[in-house]
Amino acid sequence: MNENKWLGLAWISPYIIGLLVFTAFPFVSSFLLSFTQYDLMSPPEFNGIENYRYMVSEDPLFWKSLAVTFVYVFVTIPLKLMFSLFIAFVLNFKLRGIGFFRTAYYIPSILGSSVAIAVLWRALFAIDGLLNSFTGVFGLDPINWLGEPPLALFSVTLLSVWQFGSSMVIFLAALQNVPQSQYEAAMIDGATKWQMFLKITVPLITPVIFFNFIMQTSGAFQEFTAPFVITGGGPTYYTYLFSLYIYDTAFKYFDMGYGAALAWVLFLVVAIFALLAFKSSKYWVFYSADKGGKNE
Repeated sequence: MNENKWLGLAWISPYIIGLLVFTAFPFVSSFLLSFTQYDLMSPPEFNGIENYRYMVSEDPLFWKSLAVTFVYVFVTIPLKLMFSLFIAFVLNFKLRGIGFFRTAYYIPSILGSSVAIAVLWRALFAIDGLLNSFTGVFGLDPINWLGEPPLALFSVTLLSVWQFGSSMVIFLAALQNVPQSQYEAAMIDGATKWQMFLKITVPLITPVIFFNFIMQTSGAFQEFTAPFVITGGGPTYYTYLFSLYIYDTAFKYFDMGYGAALAWVLFLVVAIFALLAFKSSKYWVFYSADKGGKNE
């Protein structure tokens, strides 16, 4: 029995070592660095809560980037979840060649987070890009998609919404597990398609909606590639997400202590947001074992 224990530890040792070296150690180190002034060239100097005090009371970019991030998250997540659920609902029908369309709609989620796709997206929305060339055929003036603040944020948001494939696949699996008997009983009672969707489909897949909501929200708060490549945070910091501010602070200005403090603020924001989501889930997430439509 003792030999089996050591054999099991040997098999999982690569994961344990990776967890300690690449997750636990950086996690603790960043927390300690957040209370220091550290420029990578000289030893860290402890400065207490100065980084956090300056962040809250004297740093306008902190509030600006945090506000832009919240706008980005609150716009992106509802659009992305609704669009992915709609596509999953359409792809749930048993039609000829439906497998091809399921694969085609999933591909953007594989490619969307890459730098190459972000570069292509920037070229697509450029002042002389493909989109303006297409609208110019109809005599419309070119639109400065990446130069006007609201449009720039919309362009970045649109790329994130385009990456709906992963949540779509999860929604599709959930829709396929909804009992057909529920729909048949509703049809006998004279329910419309829309009523069946709202009263049967949505309540039965609320656990999956909640899962996708948590995963997509966590990723949206940490979005980096799209705004960094497409707009660089501009114009006038209107797409300057919090992750860009952390990157610039730590790796452009070499203020690792302040960058670590910013990273921990982002961690706390995501943690608080997730905690509130879990607390609220008991009011709108229903499981198959629930009695009378309430969570146990």
